Amino acid sequence: MVICKIWDADYPWDVRVEKVCKSLQQKHEVHLVCRNTKCRPTYENVDGIHIHRLPFLRRNLGWFNRIIGFPAFFNPLWVFTVWRVVRRYRATVVLARDITLALTALLIGRWMGIPVVLDMAENYPAMIRDLWNKKFRLMNVLLRNPALVKLVEKICIRYADHILVVVEESKQRLIELGVSPDKISVVMNTPTLERFTCSNSEASTTPMRKRKEWLSVIYLGLLEWPRGLETAIRAIHEVRALLPEIKLVIIGSGRDQGYFQALVQELSLTEHVAFMGWLDYREAIDHVASADIGLVPHHATASWNTTIPNKLFDYMSMGKPVIVSNAIPTERIVMEEKCGLVFREQDPKTLGEAIFKLSDQSVRESQGIRGKEAVVRRYNWTVDEERLLGAIEKAACPRPSVQTKGAESAM
Repeated sequence: MVICKIWDADYPWDVRVEKVCKSLQQKHEVHLVCRNTKCRPTYENVDGIHIHRLPFLRRNLGWFNRIIGFPAFFNPLWVFTVWRVVRRYRATVVLARDITLALTALLIGRWMGIPVVLDMAENYPAMIRDLWNKKFRLMNVLLRNPALVKLVEKICIRYADHILVVVEESKQRLIELGVSPDKISVVMNTPTLERFTCSNSEASTTPMRKRKEWLSVIYLGLLEWPRGLETAIRAIHEVRALLPEIKLVIIGSGRDQGYFQALVQELSLTEHVAFMGWLDYREAIDHVASADIGLVPHHATASWNTTIPNKLFDYMSMGKPVIVSNAIPTERIVMEEKCGLVFREQDPKTLGEAIFKLSDQSVRESQGIRGKEAVVRRYNWTVDEERLLGAIEKAACPRPSVQTKGAESAM
């Protein structure tokens, strides 16, 4: 088969896009259509994956290139580029990541008579609601309005031929919205076993390890308020009297970074909280390898109650005990696998208590071992790759026509 995958951002790089494309590439020809804000070549073959980027204007018009390449379903540049790739390479399946360009995929899929698979890595309407209190510009008010996003999702899940979700709770949400269970496959954001072969003893030396006595808690991800970083910072303030050598290491960037940095200054925590900024994924994983505890402090909103973050499995795969909020999917997995502790969301006190419990090295080691064993046994990309390939093949199967169904009924 020839698969046209649509990704609404630049590539490289995105961990899920890379894993999906490489897995599909084992059996199929993969063409990835993506954004081009960095004015890269419009066509490139990277490790056998055919990358088709949006056309761009002169490099010194970077701001204008970002506007013309905005991932909206009605953007004619996206419609034309996807249509051209599908037509030229005779794609047999269109795979759209999230709902931002799902309507574009559905339009072209129906036009060309080929099935469309929707990869829902997020509960997009709920995510937009989490951010709605922020001050949006006019374009964001029009294009990221929660009511409009919800309507777009309703159309997409109805007409998509198959839907990929990242966790069981997301599948249940879609079933409650009227989607048939047979139309949904769970393909989680799990790590490849090959990527995480290094042990703690092989961890690289990073800034947090210059003083061996520090107990390091690491957060990896976007710096946005719904992800619970304020709770994490205030928890460090709560627990530092009991653990003077505690360190929170924050890797990532985001819209609320300035707020978090100001809070650290206000609480006099500059020695205990380190902002590492955005790092290449592989470099970030090196930092995880040298940390003591992995942290997922997300608020238990509708968004985080129906999705699962990559970093949970990144921490587990590196043998790190985890501390997670009581968002439903993360709490369920951690409690089932006994690989960490759960705290009450937005509660610095219970998070501080969890950090203190994990200051015991023997507790950390036992929970870390269980987490790593769970990844090897269950939460790894080898398992999810089979689900992915099965879902694509199921979507590509020709659907019986109305006449065929009628003939079968008569028999």
